[in-house]
Amino acid sequence: MAKRSAEETLEDLAAVDSPASKKARITDASTLTNGNLWSESTQATPNGHTYEQDGRNSDDILGAADQREEELGEAAPIPISPDVDEEQSALTAPSRQTIPADGFTDLYLDTINRSLLDFDFEKLCSVTLSNINVYACLVCGKYYQGRGPKSHAYFHALEVGHHVYVNMETKKVYVLPEGYEVKNQSLDDIKFVVDPRLSRDEVGRLDREKKTSWDLGGKKYTPGFVGLNNIKDNDYFNVIIHALAHVPPLRNFLMLEDFSDKPELARRSSTLIRKIWNPRAFKSHVSPHELLQEISLRSSKRFNLTLQADPVDFLSWFLNNLHLALGGSKSKPGSSIVQRVFQGKLKVESQQITAKADAGDRLRFEEAAEVKVEINRFLLLTLDLPAAPLFQDEIDKNIIPQIPLTTILSKYDGLKAQEHLNTRKRYRLLHPLPPYLLFHIKRFSRNKFVDERNPTIVTFPVRSLDMSPYVEPNPTLHAAGEPLWYDLVANVTHEAIRNRDDSVEGEAERKVWRVQLRDKSREDWLEVQDLFVEKASTETLFTKESYLQVWERRREIKKKSTT
Repeated sequence: MAKRSAEETLEDLAAVDSPASKKARITDASTLTNGNLWSESTQATPNGHTYEQDGRNSDDILGAADQREEELGEAAPIPISPDVDEEQSALTAPSRQTIPADGFTDLYLDTINRSLLDFDFEKLCSVTLSNINVYACLVCGKYYQGRGPKSHAYFHALEVGHHVYVNMETKKVYVLPEGYEVKNQSLDDIKFVVDPRLSRDEVGRLDREKKTSWDLGGKKYTPGFVGLNNIKDNDYFNVIIHALAHVPPLRNFLMLEDFSDKPELARRSSTLIRKIWNPRAFKSHVSPHELLQEISLRSSKRFNLTLQADPVDFLSWFLNNLHLALGGSKSKPGSSIVQRVFQGKLKVESQQITAKADAGDRLRFEEAAEVKVEINRFLLLTLDLPAAPLFQDEIDKNIIPQIPLTTILSKYDGLKAQEHLNTRKRYRLLHPLPPYLLFHIKRFSRNKFVDERNPTIVTFPVRSLDMSPYVEPNPTLHAAGEPLWYDLVANVTHEAIRNRDDSVEGEAERKVWRVQLRDKSREDWLEVQDLFVEKASTETLFTKESYLQVWERRREIKKKSTT
């Protein structure tokens, strides 16, 4: 195919100037005169291009640009501040107020909804799940991270119109998006609920003064005897926390000391105890979610809120880990408040059982054989129940066996021996006894086939339990023949409930845990099951299956010497 010849030669095109730039071809509306595109100031060049003459100096291009800028400046509706950099981006952050304008200090405070505020849950941003620099919206109660112009709290304020936020760490209140701090006495109740703290004098009067409070809904409650929310299956946790919250030395220590430099377990335990005893709470119950999350993490999900566990197993784990979190030592006794309150000494004597021993002599210590003596330390004492009868006659078929507490305490009298594999052992408590004793009444046993429960009822006195028969005499620490009185503080009970009415014997039963607490200020007993708090009769406390008991040593009153 033949090539098409060019209309113009290359030599003719070389003499033609390059086309004008796009900027030069942009015409302003001022060039339109009488509907024509060309004005008198626009002239054509010999090569067909145009140029615009400046009124002041047609040769000074920079001068024309300056004049154009002045004209645009005069036409601008908003004057440009001399402090603003000309090269500053239009997307820079807006200016923030440091203090509110005069007369606007209470702005937005009427939008706060106290009935929606719940500071019991873990302090995590609802968007990023971060626990750093968390703020709570005082209008809807949600948590957000930060308060800067690019934070989630800032966007929440712009999108939803919620303007008041409190920092969960510093308890300072801010208004967003303006960003200034609000200092108003009407917010003191919110700051107190975020982190309730009582003075040393107020803590000292907790067990002496009768205190009654009301929540926002007008419901009456007693501080220290409030319901704990059972999120799913954490009732085992609730009863232990309630029992420990009524041990005054441990409670006062957790309420008064500063744990800002301690591990998270100690900090959250302190917060939960202070919320239980809060006299100015917004609601008459507390959710232990924050401490439960920390315990689930530290125990590798051995104890969590979705799976029911054994209260005594949890108590043992919790006391040992709280001891370490408070700076306690693994080898030095009495190095934390936990050991100073609960730890005691136990003498264990053991002897090998020989093959020639008769069936009746297996538990009798032989004088000729060697007896090993060990001194152990304990936090709680295990009490063994006698085996429940396997067969019952027609008369006794509905009778539940009963046994006094002093009978199962005889395990520690130093006389009665027990058999462990091929060893016989006997136990004796040593002076000084700890201020508080924890008794674990062992009801559950497990074999290869089933888990068995012993329904035996343990009868006990509420006051004046004498522990001197079970302690080895030591005149240097305690006068011989003098009683050691202990009074009951808390009693954790168990109840087995069948899952179905038509369930057969031996089928898995649902466990329900309750705790009975003594109100020292009123000398009454209350029973707490999750969110339900009701009075309990002193005469019928022992009628339920006791599983864990907390006993308080009575203070000795020194008699004045007469001359």
